[in-house]
Amino acid sequence: MSKIFCLMGKSSTGKDTIYKRIKEDSSLELQTIVPYTTRPIREGEKNGVEYFFTDEAGFQRLSTEGKVIEARSYETFHGVWRYFTVDDGQINPSQKDYILIGTLEVYTKMVETFGQQVMVPILIELDDGERLTRALNREKSQDHPKYEEMCRRFLADSVDFSEEKLEKAGICKRFNNDELSKCIEEICSYIQSMK
Repeated sequence: MSKIFCLMGKSSTGKDTIYKRIKEDSSLELQTIVPYTTRPIREGEKNGVEYFFTDEAGFQRLSTEGKVIEARSYETFHGVWRYFTVDDGQINPSQKDYILIGTLEVYTKMVETFGQQVMVPILIELDDGERLTRALNREKSQDHPKYEEMCRRFLADSVDFSEEKLEKAGICKRFNNDELSKCIEEICSYIQSMK
């Protein structure tokens, strides 16, 4: 049976970097699932790579068409930002293995849609002090840093990834990203073992 590997973790744990490196490992033979968002594109991002970038009207259209698998909205300092997964032909779990970046909420909604036997959680962790340093450095590099949103997201992670919620979702396997290459190696081995 095919698997959907859901890479998740608090902000600035290195998910994007790990995701890119795992995608490049051809031995894993993983297809990507690119989520959608209404948030503004960040410097260095490309439409269709990290996300499909759209607006509120685009979200409403896809929702009306019944194509939204799961959706989350966040009240930010810059308005409501939506993140969502769309049934747009990217996913066929009967034929391929996939990887996507998501949140705990994404994982649980995808379990409801595709089943526990298909979904495999991959939780990335990192010391909070290091995460905050990384988040601040990333914002400083933007043309228009959004420090308030960075702080909101950092604080919200404590609630979104609480031990109670992780336990309820049945997530016990964790990968610490204090050494990137070692973390990626462990995740790749785990993915191979679960295929």
